Amino acid sequence: DAQPSTEQYSLFRAYLDARHRRGGMSDMTVLDYAMMVEDTHVDTKIIEYRRRGPDTFITGKGQGELIAVALTDKMADGLSMVYSYFNPDFEDRSLGTFMILDHIARARAMGLPHVYLGYWVNGSRKMSYKMRFMPQEHLGPKGWERYDHEAVTR
Repeated sequence: DAQPSTEQYSLFRAYLDARHRRGGMSDMTVLDYAMMVEDTHVDTKIIEYRRRGPDTFITGKGQGELIAVALTDKMADGLSMVYSYFNPDFEDRSLGTFMILDHIARARAMGLPHVYLGYWVNGSRKMSYKMRFMPQEHLGPKGWERYDHEAVTR
């Protein structure tokens, strides 16, 4: 089960304050964060990404500073990235892209065919990164359909 921590919330706050100061989540309290993590009816996991610690090569685990987190639901057909965030001081490290690529690798290892990047709004600058990952399916009037970006932009 996913367990929220004060360390996660501190990173979450830093991320929101730096990147989404005027967004709908900007006033989330520690209790709101805990509810987002724990109040679920599906198999939710928190995947933490840490810098290497002094014994990383012995333990095989990063025990250093928490630099990114992905709140992820495991579904029957894939992984759903509910919300991910990272240390804004490391923005130049492309941690968001790294987490998506890591989820693709995790889904493959689990034999799951999909990674759901969440809601997308065409024209939204903050959501445009999702268009870099192909192939895609979009939910349309007839259900899930393969999205052909080149056909749309021609």
